[in-house]
Amino acid sequence: MRGTPPTPAQQPYTILVIDDDPTTRLLLRKTLKDLGYSVAVASHGAEGLAIATTAKPALIICDWMMPGLDGLEVCRQIKQNPDLSRIFFVLLTAKGELEDRIQGLDAGADEFLAKPIDPNELRARIQAGLRLYQLNQDLLKQTQLLEAELHEAAAYVRSLLPAPQDTPLKINYYFLPSSQLGGDCFDFFWVGDRYLVLYILDVSGHGLGAALPSVSVLNLLRNATSRHAGATIDYQHPAKVLEALNNGFQMSDQHDKYFTIWYGVYDCQTRILTYASGGHPPALLVSLGDDTCSVQQLKTAGIPIGMFENMSFNEDSLQVPEHAVLYLFSDGIYEFETPSSTVWGLEAFADLLHHAHQQNGVPSLPALIRQVQQYAAPYAFGSDDVSLVQAQLHGC
Repeated sequence: MRGTPPTPAQQPYTILVIDDDPTTRLLLRKTLKDLGYSVAVASHGAEGLAIATTAKPALIICDWMMPGLDGLEVCRQIKQNPDLSRIFFVLLTAKGELEDRIQGLDAGADEFLAKPIDPNELRARIQAGLRLYQLNQDLLKQTQLLEAELHEAAAYVRSLLPAPQDTPLKINYYFLPSSQLGGDCFDFFWVGDRYLVLYILDVSGHGLGAALPSVSVLNLLRNATSRHAGATIDYQHPAKVLEALNNGFQMSDQHDKYFTIWYGVYDCQTRILTYASGGHPPALLVSLGDDTCSVQQLKTAGIPIGMFENMSFNEDSLQVPEHAVLYLFSDGIYEFETPSSTVWGLEAFADLLHHAHQQNGVPSLPALIRQVQQYAAPYAFGSDDVSLVQAQLHGC
């Protein structure tokens, strides 16, 4: 049978035929070559798998009934292999019952070809299968390009994060986005030599849509004096900062994105910490004495930023003890599934901090993260963005 040869875009396609019947192999090989395709053949399932692994054909025609590995098992193994799963798989079969087709679909088959083989049906099935294969390949290329661009964007976002510092206060952090781009963002910077600003925010969702608002807030708050939405932001009064952010980042203007935030200002001369929160988990202040250790939750009433216009926020302040460590974090540090299928929780994280400080003084962040991960079910930790800032507060 002579058919219309493939277009130039089809020329690289290789079709693998797997069949234990030499007559069927010969017929399919000749027919497919006459159609202009490159053809590889295998006489049994194991040989077919080996050829598929090296040749990576665009399409496989495989007989259902074969000794050893039958067509269903070959199909399962092909579809379970990430490097081969996009191959279009056609089961060649004399079976015509609905139950048989369901069994083949469950194994991962994309199409069926009935015996005896009709040349026109063969050509139609092959062309349709290769069109779908090409669409998948095009989609894969676009996905790879998008992932590369997201990787570049993620590197840019990471470059904006502050550098850990040892003086005048020691501040370090751990950051694990759930994907290449996340909605978590945090910063710490000095206003003069006296005031340390620390904040952490979490934009709803993930990916580029969540990263862009967080970068916008970071760039805004890094300017010591700035105007946003016609209002001057007073960086030393956290409640006013949150009000200005809420007025300028309404979710109706941000593709329905909102964010939670904890914002604090530490006066290192008076050791007074003033803070406000908008729907964010509380910061935890660990106070260390000679023989004592306490953990205090720092939070004020306030809804997430951007939900409603003209909202007011509350702030609070406290005198920081001489030896204290402040932790800012997103909920990813404690909201994960444990091996017992329960959520670990904020109280459990606070208890871990208490124990870690009692045992070792100020723990290193890598050691602390390892302790947290011990409570997580496999692959549960990091399913959401994880941010943790550790600041050792003292006078200056």
